[in-house]
Amino acid sequence: MISIAMNFYDRVYYVVRLIPRGRVSTYGMIAKFVGAPKASRMVGWAMNRSNEQEEKVPAHRVVNRKGLLTGKAHFYGDSMTSLLEAEGVKIKENQIINLEEHLWDPFKELKEVPRSFYNDPDLSL
Repeated sequence: MISIAMNFYDRVYYVVRLIPRGRVSTYGMIAKFVGAPKASRMVGWAMNRSNEQEEKVPAHRVVNRKGLLTGKAHFYGDSMTSLLEAEGVKIKENQIINLEEHLWDPFKELKEVPRSFYNDPDLSL
């Protein structure tokens, strides 16, 4: 259990780490779940900085609402595509085929989150 209030990036990383292999979520779903529904771009910025985290963040599992691999430019070469395909996600022209089949919605999938998850006085979005 986390005992201190989490900042925005911490909440994003917490949720993204819970996305199972072979599933993806969207910037918007994550933003809404962490309590900042208009902060989809900030989720993208968090993914861009996720490689700085000690604990791995599977940023390749976060895509735009249409299933496009819009964060692909921040991965070395074609690694976002390769990582997703290795997990069984089919991609064509930088877009996930059958997005609904792979979509992971934190509101439907998560039963509980740490009490400190939404208790961030610094978040003013």
